[in-house]
Amino acid sequence: MADSRPAGIKTPLIRTYDRFLLFTMLLLLSFGALMIYSSTSVITPLLAKKNITPFYYFKRHLFTMVIGGIVMIIAYSIRPSFYKKAAVPALVFSFFLLVLVFFPDIGITAGGARRWIRLWPTTFQPSELVKLAMVIFLAKYMSSPDYDTERFGSFIKPLIVMVAFQLVFLKQPDFGSTMSLAFLTFAMLFVSGMSLKYIASVLVLALPVLYKLVMEPYRLRRITSFLDPWKDPLGSGFQLVQSFISLGSGGLTGLGLGESRQKLSFLPAAHTDFIFCLVGEELGLIGTSVLIALFLFLFIRGITIAGRSKDRFVHYLAYGLTMMISLQALVNFAVVTGLVPTKGLPLPFVSYGGSALLVNMAAVGILLRISKGDYKQAPEEEKHIKARRVARRNIYSRKGYGN
Repeated sequence: MADSRPAGIKTPLIRTYDRFLLFTMLLLLSFGALMIYSSTSVITPLLAKKNITPFYYFKRHLFTMVIGGIVMIIAYSIRPSFYKKAAVPALVFSFFLLVLVFFPDIGITAGGARRWIRLWPTTFQPSELVKLAMVIFLAKYMSSPDYDTERFGSFIKPLIVMVAFQLVFLKQPDFGSTMSLAFLTFAMLFVSGMSLKYIASVLVLALPVLYKLVMEPYRLRRITSFLDPWKDPLGSGFQLVQSFISLGSGGLTGLGLGESRQKLSFLPAAHTDFIFCLVGEELGLIGTSVLIALFLFLFIRGITIAGRSKDRFVHYLAYGLTMMISLQALVNFAVVTGLVPTKGLPLPFVSYGGSALLVNMAAVGILLRISKGDYKQAPEEEKHIKARRVARRNIYSRKGYGN
């Protein structure tokens, strides 16, 4: 059929949402639900005393997935321009929730840490929401006309915000969220083109602070056990040794679904932070490779969505959301394989844990909306982007980078 539109008139290009991204997330959710049931279906004597049934964790996880689906649909239905307007209020709200964990009868302590607030019928970890709010804030900040990658003032402002949250994290204490927020902030600053001399200088100056934090007795034990877990296999190195045994037992094809031995009270956190080990034990190298490939594909789709975005805020927002999910998955893989010290970070979409799942599904909802491309870029924004590109090209030419 011939095009009936008058010559010279263009209709806005509106794509459908990225089905590949959605399908990848659904596969990860299915993978996670299957492994959570496998890891919690065997009731140990300790769980039996608490009247926990084989379907207890599985049903709760399915309930969280349903709520997460609703959250994702809501996030998808909102235009990106709303997130830009709500960036600062969302950051303030997440900080308020983060402080609530210290209030009696609201905050909940578990494992020596106070990181959760009581929400009927479950709990919520505000640090997960902080990551999402920080991504939205940074996307707005880096897309503002005043943001200059060569100016120190533009660099230091987001760091002040980051440090304010990190101080509260350390008070909980939550060293994993502290480092995750740092990785995410510096990664987004790097993507925005921030001068490397500023990033490098702050990282060097942060070394004494990092040394002080690391020298805390329990963190130091984690590092020493990470370097040589077999030195204390029944103490500080127990978690990592059991992780190695679980991963190594699977071989190429695994012991079979539901046949894990380490989940029988040997491997702590088998359904949460160390669920990747269970995948390796029951499904082998093939299963772990498929899982890693799914995360890699999700990363590629997210970066592709960001690359197609012409609006600067949407561009940085898509990059930030993609890195928020991908960096956490990468750190989780590194922890369970003994490449970095143990941290309490769940595997996105796979581990049991409501707060992380809700936030990550909301992030995918936003990415799916961005992938539609139905946002409008302001003319002045387009002019500003072109001017910045020309200015940066001129700077590189003067420095001889273009030769």
